[in-house]
Amino acid sequence: MSKLIMRGVSKAYGATLALRRGDLTVEAGEVHVLIGSNGSGKSTLCKVLAGSVRPDGGEILIDNKPVTITGPHSARASGIGIFYQELSLAGHRTVAENICLPDMPGGIFVDRAALESRAQRYIALFDTVSGEGFSAEAVVENLRADQRQLVEIMKALATEAPITIFDEPTSALDRAQVDRFFDILRDLKAAGRSIIFISHRMDEIFAIGDRVTVIRDGETVGTKNIADTNPGEVIRLMVGGQDELAPGASAPPAEAADRKAPVLTVSRFFGKGFANVGFEVAKGEILGFGGLHGQGQSAVLRAIFGATPSNGGTLTLAGSTFTPSDPRAAIRRGLAYVSGDRSRDGVIQGRPILENVTPIHYLRQKLFLARPSALAERVKPALEALHTKFAGLGYSINSLSGGNQQKIVIARWLIDRPDVLLLDDPTKGIDLSAKADLFALIRQLAAEGMGIVLYSSEDAELLNNADRILVFNGGAVRRELTGAERTRYNLYQAAYEAA
Repeated sequence: MSKLIMRGVSKAYGATLALRRGDLTVEAGEVHVLIGSNGSGKSTLCKVLAGSVRPDGGEILIDNKPVTITGPHSARASGIGIFYQELSLAGHRTVAENICLPDMPGGIFVDRAALESRAQRYIALFDTVSGEGFSAEAVVENLRADQRQLVEIMKALATEAPITIFDEPTSALDRAQVDRFFDILRDLKAAGRSIIFISHRMDEIFAIGDRVTVIRDGETVGTKNIADTNPGEVIRLMVGGQDELAPGASAPPAEAADRKAPVLTVSRFFGKGFANVGFEVAKGEILGFGGLHGQGQSAVLRAIFGATPSNGGTLTLAGSTFTPSDPRAAIRRGLAYVSGDRSRDGVIQGRPILENVTPIHYLRQKLFLARPSALAERVKPALEALHTKFAGLGYSINSLSGGNQQKIVIARWLIDRPDVLLLDDPTKGIDLSAKADLFALIRQLAAEGMGIVLYSSEDAELLNNADRILVFNGGAVRRELTGAERTRYNLYQAAYEAA
């Protein structure tokens, strides 16, 4: 009898359908791998099971009995535990407190001895690989990234749930820590526990999994026995037979870009989340950054722009050495940066559209005062190039749709054209029409000689627009795809291959 059955689970966020038909069957005593590309719906399916997302449809059976999961407490009562990809630790609390956090009573009356005794059972599982400074009394915010991830794993194990979900639990762990964790999973499997395991590393999937279920575009498309398949077959199932360029794509004119001089050269670039990254961007070229989300692409772009510090490397911009000390220096040297997180990095909330579209112009031109009417004439071409819809420049930025807000953020860089445009997943949360306008403009800017670096979490955007694609895995560039190599299959294979 199956331990868990999920049938026809669906979830929509407004007009965005995150999960169309999620099916999953997990046996007792197995490690069941769940795999899919960025945005495929695998994490949404797990969040539905864990109670953090309410489904719109479908059914869940545990031990062949229908259950209704209304929230995290309901999920725990049904015997489900989860390790979240985004760590959910309390930084100011100790390791022991975090491990036992779901069961800790409120108030000041806590049996510290019992707490540490229970936590110590899980700490002992990793005692040979947890590293210096790791103890029950250690405060979590003082730990290294790998140690914090171990605490999150211990916290999930401490639920002792019959069904435990691990959503990319090894992303910050070293090889010895991964090996120890896998030994623990094998022990749990032998004890009859059911494990749902999400990973982007193909070597891990085949080392620990019994079966693998593939989700593509919000639908479960197949389940295979690990022993009866291979990485190539799994990737083909993820691609769905679309081995060539994304539908409707035409090969960008890479040859034209190759003949031009580099406008940006990056060599042996190091920083938080990436190491030894090097590449060149030619004038008129669109260089794509591919790979699964969080593999260092955004970190590299932000470090080049000076938004986050780098730890070493050589950058050459328009023929002269450039040190990315801060965004103001980068802007003055001809760099531009557009983030998909417009609420954090782009929009000036509550202020007029005119103020939102002109701050870079003020900085580049060293303006202190300017007549609004003159500014309005200056910004109109940039706004028109993106087909931006707005009632008037005096209206608040918050009066616009998300897509038009992002167009305002992009337009501010077009008033005084930069040499290099860094695009950090710029279409996140905008509609198809806005995306089409944006990419038409990007191709036009490249044709006019601008160097463009495009990171996108959507493979079709890269395959349709980039001349070359650098595929990131584990904070480093693992493969370069050019010309006819720019296919879905090659993109997925490079993204999921062992780091």
